[in-house]
Amino acid sequence: MLGAVHTLNIFLPVLYAASFAVYYSDFIKQKNFLYNSKRIFLFITLVLHTFYLLARTIEFNHPPITNKYEIFTVLSFAIAFSYFVLELLSDIRGTGVFIISFALVFQVISSLLIEDLIEVKEVLRNRLLGLHVISALLGYSGFIMSAVYGLLFTSLYKEIKLNKFGLIFERLPSLETLEKLSFYSVVIGFVLLTFSIIIGIIWLPEAFPNFSFFDPKLISTFIVWFVFGFGIVMKTFFGWYGKKVIKFFLAGFILMLLSMFLFNILADSFHSFY
Repeated sequence: MLGAVHTLNIFLPVLYAASFAVYYSDFIKQKNFLYNSKRIFLFITLVLHTFYLLARTIEFNHPPITNKYEIFTVLSFAIAFSYFVLELLSDIRGTGVFIISFALVFQVISSLLIEDLIEVKEVLRNRLLGLHVISALLGYSGFIMSAVYGLLFTSLYKEIKLNKFGLIFERLPSLETLEKLSFYSVVIGFVLLTFSIIIGIIWLPEAFPNFSFFDPKLISTFIVWFVFGFGIVMKTFFGWYGKKVIKFFLAGFILMLLSMFLFNILADSFHSFY
């Protein structure tokens, strides 16, 4: 099993690079065989990445969440998996190159710097904690995808306004479709982050004697959850659309980044395991 873990750790960046190359080539050239094969490339990559994550969990007897480089490979998987689900649901494949590039970067960093940790804090072996963290990462991956679609919306909007009809105009779906993809990505992220928060509220007080609802990471997570939830409500029930909703979700994404880097790195928290 250890040999398979090490082999896949080397091979996964190659698989993501191959998937990115196929999506990029299709974006530039739009050949039928590329259009039909790129989803297969991504599916194979996700299957092997799933096996890799399971193999690490079994081999080292803990979910792959014990350090930031393990979390990077989970985040890479989360981004690629969330995009794959969205592509299946929408059958819109022209934006994959922009999403998969993020999965590729996270996986390359992980594969280069990840360590095999056998001795870890006992709490990190808990499967509920693993489910809590992984569902949170899946949620954040939805918000990352929404931001990418928001930036694509902004780029296409500017091209149309300036009467520039280049590759971006030709390859990207319509502004309305990009807005929908951004919104659907937020909904995916919000649902999965909600699931993570529910697990945390139920289980974390029992697992950590110093648990507090005023913990900086909890506060920042609730703020991010509330902001995106507010955006979903405003678009669904109060008619927000177009640039307004895109700008709001981009602002939410910036808030999420500030939350991750300021609260999660600088603030003292019971969440700090390493």
